[in-house]
Amino acid sequence: MRHQLFLSLVAGLMLLTSGSVRTARADLDPADRQAIRQEIETYIRQNPEILRDALVALAAREEAARQRAGIAQVRNDAGDPVLGNPDGAITVYEFSDYNCGYCKRMFAPVIALLANNSDVRMVIKEFPILSPSSLSAAKAGIAAQKQGKFEIFHKSLMTYRGQVTDDATTAAAKAADVDIDQMRRDMDSKDTTAIITRTRAAAAALGINGTPGFVIGDRIIPGAVDPAQLQAVIDALRAKGG
Repeated sequence: MRHQLFLSLVAGLMLLTSGSVRTARADLDPADRQAIRQEIETYIRQNPEILRDALVALAAREEAARQRAGIAQVRNDAGDPVLGNPDGAITVYEFSDYNCGYCKRMFAPVIALLANNSDVRMVIKEFPILSPSSLSAAKAGIAAQKQGKFEIFHKSLMTYRGQVTDDATTAAAKAADVDIDQMRRDMDSKDTTAIITRTRAAAAALGINGTPGFVIGDRIIPGAVDPAQLQAVIDALRAKGG
């Protein structure tokens, strides 16, 4: 009831201020306009929670809009490395850094998850945030994907113990039979830089500032989580038709 009254008062205020309702304003003399203003001011002073609730609702709408925009950015995944079924009906996005210990702990469970869900396409969002060598490894991963050699490259670095160095990245590429010269050209390309820039923008929009981070459907799941939680979200999305 109070909200309805508040909306009525706001509608009255609009009559006083909107240039598109000049006819309505002309029907009000100065005394009427002043009375409406005073009524609105008094109501707000007596019911300040109305403004609080309105600001909370506005913040929630803005956050939802920001997340929708971020998820749309995530789904722009041309050129991103892919694991699992490349034509899978369900896509899982993982923000990952090759120097992230939690990402490495999640690697085996993620591979098991893909083995148990043949309809899942996993896109690795290379998100190098931990060191300069993370950036080199991320670029190499994108280059390895371009040659169709990403899976072995990715496994080599995700099972590598310790800080990933440029030498370790090159060794992983060689183990995957990647053309090293072509890889280095692709690492320095504008396309590779654009992919990483795109991922960083998506992470910022979603509020993802660490690794790993997962996006499944419209769900954002930060951090290393129980694989059963990922499975539950996948099952729910599958039940909805992907």
